[in-house]
Amino acid sequence: MARALVLGLGNILLRDEGVGVRVVEALAERYVLPAGVEVVDGGTCGMDLLDTLAGCEHLLVCDAVRTGAAPGSVVKLSGDQVPALFQVRYSPHQLGLMDVLATLTLTGEAPATLTLVGIVPADLRLGLELSPVVAEAAEQAVEALAAALRGLGFTLTSWSQALCSPSPLFLPVEENEECRAAFPNPLKLNP
Repeated sequence: MARALVLGLGNILLRDEGVGVRVVEALAERYVLPAGVEVVDGGTCGMDLLDTLAGCEHLLVCDAVRTGAAPGSVVKLSGDQVPALFQVRYSPHQLGLMDVLATLTLTGEAPATLTLVGIVPADLRLGLELSPVVAEAAEQAVEALAAALRGLGFTLTSWSQALCSPSPLFLPVEENEECRAAFPNPLKLNP
């Protein structure tokens, strides 16, 4: 079975610098991820990620990036485009990721595919919240990661769809109070 690792990078204490971590958290909260897909908060770990990334077939990375585009722009790159973007670094963990990928290449454990979904930051000051423009872009980045996973052949189901669909794993909507409250059926009249 193929193994995909979705890696969120960034320092969540520096507002938009932590957008990669926030995006992968949102991905895991929004979708039921299938077997073979792992979401990792890489923070600012750098070389500490070596064992985590070793042997994964597909690596999807989300991070704040500088591209010259307007703040809040979402950029999707793949393959050799990713290391080229990180040659101009503004964050120490970007150097760490390139070192990890180079080491994995030397040991024969590099991912077969590499995808970056980057968001151009607006505010790197101390703080926990994303700037409004980057918070809006984070939604696009979540969907870009989901589309990339689907493109690799993984099936993603939203949690709302999974919880409200008849399935042997979940209660039918009529028997699931939480689901009925969150997603009322306007066609069904309650006596």
